[in-house]
Amino acid sequence: MSENTFLNSLAKRRSVYAIGRNTDVSEEVMAETIQQAVKLSPSAFNSQTSRALILFGDANQKLWAIVKAELKAEMDRQGVPEEAWNNTEAKLNSFAAGVGTALMFEDVDIVKNLQNQFPLYADNFPIWSEQSTGIATVNAWVALSELGLGANLQHYNPVIDEAVAKEWNLPSQWKLRGQLVFGSVETPAGEKEFMNDADRFKVVK
Repeated sequence: MSENTFLNSLAKRRSVYAIGRNTDVSEEVMAETIQQAVKLSPSAFNSQTSRALILFGDANQKLWAIVKAELKAEMDRQGVPEEAWNNTEAKLNSFAAGVGTALMFEDVDIVKNLQNQFPLYADNFPIWSEQSTGIATVNAWVALSELGLGANLQHYNPVIDEAVAKEWNLPSQWKLRGQLVFGSVETPAGEKEFMNDADRFKVVK
């Protein structure tokens, strides 16, 4: 391990799919950890466009019931075989087995306002917004792993967007970007493989 504690924290962050509810960490601590991670994450022009809906308990179960209903309807519309749905449903059940889900959003009204204020960078603000939500999400993910929790990131948007917004009365300008599922680590992630550094990095002096 590196002597750099931040790098050690990054190394702990893995996609853990076998999650449960066997943890002594309180929901309050989890929620505060996610909130602080999002607040401390950088954004273009300090625009602070990231938003989060953090669900526990019955609300978390309601979310995954919504995902099941919306996704099943969409798969049926597309004529997806029932066998494929059975596999998908098993995955959804594994996400619902966790402690909670942090739904990550971007406030698109702020992005539009920035585009109007700074037309020179108008094309870049949506890109920077996506970078902001990515940073906020991975920071929350790392922070949860520091609590000894496992997490994985899902993307059932835009299939669930309308139903989620209606269920929790969310502002229309909140655009769903991902679902960070978390809970106790029931089965650790396997060894992570890395491609050759020479194919990824160039150091120039």
